[in-house]
Amino acid sequence: MKASRSARSCSTTDPVPHAAPKPACVQPEELPAMSEAETMWSETRDLDSIGGRIRRAREAANLSGAQLARRLGIKTATVNAWESGRSEPRANRLTMLAGFLAVSPTWLLYGVGEAPTDERMTTELSMISASLKNLRDTHERTGEALDRLEEQIERLARAARSQAEEAAGSS
Repeated sequence: MKASRSARSCSTTDPVPHAAPKPACVQPEELPAMSEAETMWSETRDLDSIGGRIRRAREAANLSGAQLARRLGIKTATVNAWESGRSEPRANRLTMLAGFLAVSPTWLLYGVGEAPTDERMTTELSMISASLKNLRDTHERTGEALDRLEEQIERLARAARSQAEEAAGSS
């Protein structure tokens, strides 16, 4: 006896009682709507060559060409050839390369997805951002100090005028 499935529902009856459970059925209306334009190719691509992306990822990982070659078990000249665009890595090396450089193979091949971040640049940007915040705080405190000084000057000027008027009135 076969379990029947309609196009709109998933059957939970299992014809074989001791078989592994079947994965849950997803109805088409449960899937997120996606227009034809929303694909991985609709993202902004990195227009650099595969060699340029390999070089940038290697530098972001703080590796020399020789260090990367040693990790991959290849010659430094091979890494140099990839980076200069004279050759491209085969699929097995590309997967290993992406793993060592902490990027996706898709980004290496097509420039689609997350680019690597350069640790030095990230650190430098953090330092500059902190300096800018400190400068803004100092600017704000300076403005507040100027406001307090102006209030004190006005108060002293009023007191001086008041004393001068009293002195002129008593004579």
